[in-house]
Amino acid sequence: MTSKLTGLFGRRTRTLPERPLPGAALAEVEDLHLRLGNREVLAGIGLTAVAGEVLALVGPNGAGKSTLLAALAADLPATSGTVRIGGRPVGDWSAPDLALRRSVLPQSAALSFPFPVADVVRMGRAPWAGTAFADADEEEVAAAMAATEVGHFAERPFSALSGGERARVALARVLAQRAPLLLLDEPTAALDLRHQELVLRICRERAAAGDAVVVVLHDLGLAAAYADRAAVLHDGRLAADGPPAEVFRDELLSRVYRQPVEVFPHPRTGAPLVVPLRAQAGPGPAGHRADRAAGPDLTRA
Repeated sequence: MTSKLTGLFGRRTRTLPERPLPGAALAEVEDLHLRLGNREVLAGIGLTAVAGEVLALVGPNGAGKSTLLAALAADLPATSGTVRIGGRPVGDWSAPDLALRRSVLPQSAALSFPFPVADVVRMGRAPWAGTAFADADEEEVAAAMAATEVGHFAERPFSALSGGERARVALARVLAQRAPLLLLDEPTAALDLRHQELVLRICRERAAAGDAVVVVLHDLGLAAAYADRAAVLHDGRLAADGPPAEVFRDELLSRVYRQPVEVFPHPRTGAPLVVPLRAQAGPGPAGHRADRAAGPDLTRA
């Protein structure tokens, strides 16, 4: 597979990325506006992803999290504003050079052909074909498969996997790419409890190694436990940006999610726990009515 990739991409002169310094800005958006059709999905976003940090993008459905990730990846063009990767506007990078600097995990992974799992992971090494770092292909592939626990079905066709297995293989491909900026869109959505924790531990390990990780999460508990910073999006705008212990507050989250919540520290770790406020009434229509009556009036939030 590696030789095929070398033949496909050829040997070309590229500017290889250097290891980033701790705290270096690897992705930045300034006054970002992005329209899809007639709708402004992002409005005036300013955000930076830095080396050595896990940044979680959180917020309700439709808040603009995946759109912001796609803009950071240069997969969606900004309507206005600036998007930079590695200190340069994304339009200044060629596609091959960009692939050396950022790797992207989309929400869903689909392949038209029944490639074996090992070959799918090897696809992550395509940007390095023809460079001196291509010699590390098999080592990086093996490490990525071990980290995501997919090595035991390396020869199975990707199309025969469960949803959770596909998600882990797709993540392995991203890890094998070894770009210093990882952009992950809901990597835990299809996973069980154990593998959710596994994926977020991998994010922490990559940040500890000096990479920048931007991850879209719906589970606020995971974001609080593993992210250095959380950017809370609401209606295409940035409602808060900072350490989860500072930005995960009852009032803010209740307003953003339009669901009353309470936030309290974990008794052992101190990480914020976010729990929906629920009435004590039993199930059934009466319970649902009590549930609605129990929370604050958010219609004027």
